[in-house]
Amino acid sequence: MRQNQAGQKHEKNEPLQESDARHSAMIANIGDVIGIIGADGIMKYISPNIERWFGWKPEDLVGTDGWELAHPEDIERLQKEFYEGIEKDNASATIECRYKCKDGTYKWIELIAVNRINDTAINGVLLNYHDITERKQAEENLRKSEEKYRALFEKAGNAIFIHDLETMLILDANSAMSATYGYRYDELVGMNCLDLSAEVEKSIKASSSTDEDGRFSVTLRWHKKKDGTVFPIELDGYSIALNEKVVGCSVIKDITERKRAEDALWNSENRFKTAFYTSPDAVNINRLEDGLYIDINEGFTLLTGYTREDVIGKTSVEINIWHNPADRQELVRGLKEKGHYTNLEAKFQRKDGSITTALMSASIIDLEGVAHILSITRDITKRKQVELALAAEKERLAVTLRSIGDGVITTDMNGNIVTINKAAEALTGWNCDEAVGQPLPKVFNIINERTRQQCENPVERVLSAGKIVELANHTSLITKDGREIVIADSGAPIHDNESRIIGVVLVFRDMTEKQKLENFIQKSQKLESLGVLAGGIAHDFNNLLGAIFGYIEMAMAETTEERVSTFLAHSLSSLDRARALTRQLLTFAKGGAPIKKVENLFPFVQETVQFALSGSSVSSRFQIQENLWPCNFDKNQMGQVIDNLTINAQQAMPNGGTIEVSARNISLSEKEHISLVAGNYVKLTIKDQGIGIPKNFLPHIFDPYYTTKPKGHGLGLATCYSIVNRHGGYMDIESEPGTGSTFHVYLPASTEPISPMAGKSTGKHTGSGTFLVMDDEEVIREIMRKMLGSFGYTVVLKENGKDAIDFIETEIKADRELAGMIFDLTIPGGMGGKEAIGEIRQICSDTPAFVASGYSNDPIMANPEQYGFTASLCKPFLIAELSEMLEKHLKKHK
Repeated sequence: MRQNQAGQKHEKNEPLQESDARHSAMIANIGDVIGIIGADGIMKYISPNIERWFGWKPEDLVGTDGWELAHPEDIERLQKEFYEGIEKDNASATIECRYKCKDGTYKWIELIAVNRINDTAINGVLLNYHDITERKQAEENLRKSEEKYRALFEKAGNAIFIHDLETMLILDANSAMSATYGYRYDELVGMNCLDLSAEVEKSIKASSSTDEDGRFSVTLRWHKKKDGTVFPIELDGYSIALNEKVVGCSVIKDITERKRAEDALWNSENRFKTAFYTSPDAVNINRLEDGLYIDINEGFTLLTGYTREDVIGKTSVEINIWHNPADRQELVRGLKEKGHYTNLEAKFQRKDGSITTALMSASIIDLEGVAHILSITRDITKRKQVELALAAEKERLAVTLRSIGDGVITTDMNGNIVTINKAAEALTGWNCDEAVGQPLPKVFNIINERTRQQCENPVERVLSAGKIVELANHTSLITKDGREIVIADSGAPIHDNESRIIGVVLVFRDMTEKQKLENFIQKSQKLESLGVLAGGIAHDFNNLLGAIFGYIEMAMAETTEERVSTFLAHSLSSLDRARALTRQLLTFAKGGAPIKKVENLFPFVQETVQFALSGSSVSSRFQIQENLWPCNFDKNQMGQVIDNLTINAQQAMPNGGTIEVSARNISLSEKEHISLVAGNYVKLTIKDQGIGIPKNFLPHIFDPYYTTKPKGHGLGLATCYSIVNRHGGYMDIESEPGTGSTFHVYLPASTEPISPMAGKSTGKHTGSGTFLVMDDEEVIREIMRKMLGSFGYTVVLKENGKDAIDFIETEIKADRELAGMIFDLTIPGGMGGKEAIGEIRQICSDTPAFVASGYSNDPIMANPEQYGFTASLCKPFLIAELSEMLEKHLKKHK
């Protein structure tokens, strides 16, 4: 509890100790709590009975803030009313507020403050605390009860009014009363309720005087609204006590609709009798209990041949009208379960013994309190004959449509689908039940493959032209599951017997695989023609590079000046880049056969990827199937493929990312892949998280000289495609802008054992004896002379194969042995090494012979041993490469 402003707590009940003992006894025994609050708001005195009512002891409160125990929501109002009430001398204030008990709950009190008390000890305001909690709760309950019943009164669907039983004046009315009669509330209150109808007075007075419970009820023919219209009502009234007075409460129900229904029923009965006897359908009424015919119409006689005299008082079983008893049992079952049966198709036996097919519906009805069966039967014999003929025709059509390999869809004049065959279901992804009734564009959704624009509705085109039309080229069908297939189709109008157009038929087929095959053939032809050109350029260029390489290397070996050596090294490095470019051209060129060995793709692929990414912000992740099959591949060429794809992926992720590389074994069956034969393959996948490739770029991504990079030359992916293709594999791509690109490389798996690793020679080769060099380029012959001469050989140079053969024959006759031979593969206008080696091996089978060429358009370069050569060497080459080849093969020969 807070202390007073002086910081010292008052002595407990000090004023009481100083007061008269009689006053103390009186205060302690009265029911209310007495307190004194000082001008500073501090409680100076509180009577002991505070503990009985609120749980506090006087010493808990004396010396504390007098307003502290008031409810937070009441404090401001309490203080305002308190100070306004005691503002003047001898004034007082009576305030209702909530007061906190010691257990944390609140009680309602009536606080009476009297100003003011003056004696030698106390200067303050006398407070009287009176507990009014029960009274407040009773008031609250009463308020809620009144609100509840007022809400029921207002929200009642029927009109309700309360009136004085003597004067018949309306005391209260609900909103439904105003809505029903058209009077405002203020017009109704005070109105004599007898003014609403002249009949009410007699009814109410008679009821109120006779009913023991005070209830009165009357059904009137008419009541009157404010606008003068009259309507029938049903009135229920009660005598109720309201504010210690008995009043009348009347509930009025508008029975206009009921009266209309009664009138309608009377009219309906007349109409039923008319319909019953004049209906062309057979109508009969049977008693539910025993099935006896009660009535039939003329239609029944026409359908069955039985007259009224034949059937009235008998059952359907007695006259043997059911051709199949199971039909009658089905009807009985339905009537027992649901009380009605609709469209039971049954066969009936006529009086003359003939059989007719009819459609029957029956319901249980009530006639004068007795349950009967009302049956209506229609002869459908002729209709069934037509339906059977139509069904047979539809079946023949369905069989025809199912046997057609193309998709077929027919529509009505509004473009809504009428039929769709199995092939069309497979192509569109929509089954027949889903498609029938749908507008054609929803199922047959076609776009232009290149522009991605929606194609014109074929139905509209056919109806506009009135003849057969075909789709434009490059039309794609978007299937229900979002796949896209290339199609070709035609549409034609459907005519009736009078040559009027009544619909459209579409016939279409999947051209996706055919289109892929055509694209593949076109791409292969394009690569083939460009390859011939690239190979020729590379051959001539390599011859030039061969000489330049050789002379620069010789110059580097001869010079002793450091600056000159540096310049020559830089030149050689630049030329090495030129050699790499020509090797790309050679790989791309037609016939650039790979030099293959059976090896495992991993860890070779992993090392190549990681080396290509070294120093970049792009990481790699690998997922390799266990027991991955080995492949027969050219390590240099495949390294070029992996390197190219990795660098492309890295460049597509300038802000970093992860390249995912996976490999797994797959087996393809016949025609499972557009360009691969059946067999086992290793599928290598390289996926990036880059910017992706637009869809319209994808068909050209492997075209030579096609690039999306500002500084690209367009040979990278074309070369990769060519390399994989020459390995007997296939390469394709999946990509979407913003989601990255995924390259798939298929390489044939090998069943042969893995090739042993070839040993590497070290150091410079040295030798002796005569070495024959044949090449049509003088510059190549001269540089070969110097290279071989640096190894210790005497070099003989020849321009063509014929001269080389003549020289060898001369040496053999002289019994002189050659150390080795190097032949150019092709000599324009003369005999090249390819033709010469055959004759040479007939006269000289042991001498090592090497083939060197700047144009790898012949399988000899990949498999020299099969053609009589010892090994092959691609131009341009370095001295070190020539040295390594000679060291390996000449030492073995010796």
